[in-house]
Amino acid sequence: MTTVFIGGSRAISRLNTAIRERLDDLMHRRCAIFVGDANGADKMVQQYLAERDYRDVVVYCMSRCRSNVGGWPVKRIESDSKAKDFAYYAAKDLAMAKDAKCGVMLWDGTSRGTLNNIQNLIGSGKKVLVYLSTSRSFTKLIGQADLDQFLQQCDPRTIAEARDRIIRKLAPVDQLTFTSHS
Repeated sequence: MTTVFIGGSRAISRLNTAIRERLDDLMHRRCAIFVGDANGADKMVQQYLAERDYRDVVVYCMSRCRSNVGGWPVKRIESDSKAKDFAYYAAKDLAMAKDAKCGVMLWDGTSRGTLNNIQNLIGSGKKVLVYLSTSRSFTKLIGQADLDQFLQQCDPRTIAEARDRIIRKLAPVDQLTFTSHS
C-alpha cells in the first residue's frame, strides 16, 4: 500500500477542483494518507476526506491534536521542546516525511513549513507532487535538481528568506518519541 504525506500552507483555505481530483485519485488507489492537524491545507484535506468517509487516514500531531475531523487514528509525536514554535511542529512534519513513501504538498509559494516538508521529502529520496497556488498547477519533483528548477518560478528573495529562517529555527530533532494511539 502506498503511503502519502499530504500537507500544505495554512494560507490555503479552499480545495479547488484540481486538488480535489488528486485527492479522489489517491482514495481510488486506496493510498494510506498521513495528514497533519493544522488549520489551512491540513484541515481542508481532513474535511474533504471525512466528507467522503475515507478511513485510511492517520493524523499526525504533537501532544495535543488540534484537528481530527474524521476521528481517525492518531500518531502523536513528542519532543523535549516545550515552546510551540516552528521547530516544535516541524518534528511532526519530519515524522510524516520519514513514514510516507511520497508526498503531495499544497503550497502558497511562501510558507516555510511547506517548503521544509518538500525539502525533507526530496532529501529522503521521495517524490513530491507540489501544487503551487500562485500558478494553480501541479509539478512533480523527483530530486534536488527538480526542486531547484521549480523554485526558480518563485520569488528568489522569498525563497532565500524562507530557507534562512528554516535553518535558523530548526533545532536538532534527534530526541523524538513516536507513539501511536487509535
